Amino acid sequence: MTNMHYIGFDIHKKTIAFCEKTVDGTIVEQNTIPSTRNAIKIWASQRTTPWIGAMEATLFTGWIYDSLLPYATELKVGHPAMLKALAVAKNKNDRSDAERLADLLRCNLLFESYMAPEYIRELRRILRFRNLMVREATKMKNKTSGILMEVGAQYNKKKLHGQRYFDELLDSLDYVPESVTELLRFCRINTTHFVTMQKQLTKGLVKHPDISERVKLLMTIPGVGEITALTWVLEIGEVERFTQIRRAISYCGLCSAQSESAGVERRGPISKKRNKHLQTVLVEAANLAPRWNSQLAAVHDKELATGNRNSATLAVARKLVAYMLSVDKNQKVFQFREADAA
Repeated sequence: MTNMHYIGFDIHKKTIAFCEKTVDGTIVEQNTIPSTRNAIKIWASQRTTPWIGAMEATLFTGWIYDSLLPYATELKVGHPAMLKALAVAKNKNDRSDAERLADLLRCNLLFESYMAPEYIRELRRILRFRNLMVREATKMKNKTSGILMEVGAQYNKKKLHGQRYFDELLDSLDYVPESVTELLRFCRINTTHFVTMQKQLTKGLVKHPDISERVKLLMTIPGVGEITALTWVLEIGEVERFTQIRRAISYCGLCSAQSESAGVERRGPISKKRNKHLQTVLVEAANLAPRWNSQLAAVHDKELATGNRNSATLAVARKLVAYMLSVDKNQKVFQFREADAA
């Protein structure tokens, strides 16, 4: 490994600053290249010495990582929260940031961030876009209700978003300005569009050949639906990286933050260092899962007897993580253990 070079990349939207060092810290090259696919491939193809690269996880990291990976001996992505020293340094510039990344890499002090396979990142992007469509549809529905309340219109809340009832309601609003009617129609068109899009995206994800089998197995768990299963598969990525249940629970943000000093440990609220997409979906699932899963209902009732409703929901969510981790790792249909069934 003495002839291996270590390269730190400071990535930005238009440029990439890099610093190449030998194992003893000698700078071989330090420069800047444009953030384009052609420029990156030309630069990487000109390297004559084996090299290992490191970059910080940013919005632009994915495609740059994929472009450099075929040329590198190894490529690592640094965890942003663990690289705060770069942001608070006295001399803060692109060249120095790239140099510090190279130093962390060659000294084996880089805190790595998990980089999912390319197909997982592609499907994850689709799922998160689907979630955006759901939020936008909800905004349009709320805006429809708000406009009707502004003009004092009487309506049935449960039937409002049905097509037939909505058309009948518009015909009866002869006492409101024409602009209100047009706004209501606009909200309805957008709501229908967003709902249709999210259904199409969900259908395509569930049937995708690379993840369909994992999703089907996860859905054998009572209380786990297709959105919960999809979110688990695409946000977790390669499930083998979680060797313990508590690590998966921590990643999902279902445990409290820990602070220990001088032998005194303090526990705070739920940690904000988590996968927010997984946390949101699991908490929503935990609110509904006890209705279809008697074991989860027992967990909820037991925790509720000694705590509050929020702690009971978190206990159910943690149990869901244990179930899904087991099914996903073993690739077997979910079955309760005899002790749980008893």
